[in-house]
Amino acid sequence: MVGLGVGWFGLPSLAQSGDTYKTRLSALPADAKTRPDLAGTGTVTATLSGTKLTVNGTFEGLKTNAVSAKLQNGIVAGVRGPAFADLTITKAMSGTITGSADLNPEQLQNLKKGGIYVQIYTEKPKDGTLWGWLQH
Repeated sequence: MVGLGVGWFGLPSLAQSGDTYKTRLSALPADAKTRPDLAGTGTVTATLSGTKLTVNGTFEGLKTNAVSAKLQNGIVAGVRGPAFADLTITKAMSGTITGSADLNPEQLQNLKKGGIYVQIYTEKPKDGTLWGWLQH
């Protein structure tokens, strides 16, 4: 009977394993100063296994080289938040994004609400060029 109870309590974590999230990367909001430098698109797929989020994606059409990509923690889709993990990115105007991060309970909750997003930073503008919120 104890073995049955342990198996039953393990089911919620198994159901979570392999959850897939996707996003389309698009330009950040622009102002007169940044508008000329904001260009490009991309796609990202992320898989959640337990608490580990694994990210794979591509991007193209940037006007300057990518310098970094980060996972960021907003509370819901469309709300900015702090970076919590660096991703590996091709340092060019097109390429790939890969990486993984172990999510804490708050980040897991925010992921389920659509609050976790990928942001690409380029040589210009330095405060970000493309972003997209991961959706289930």
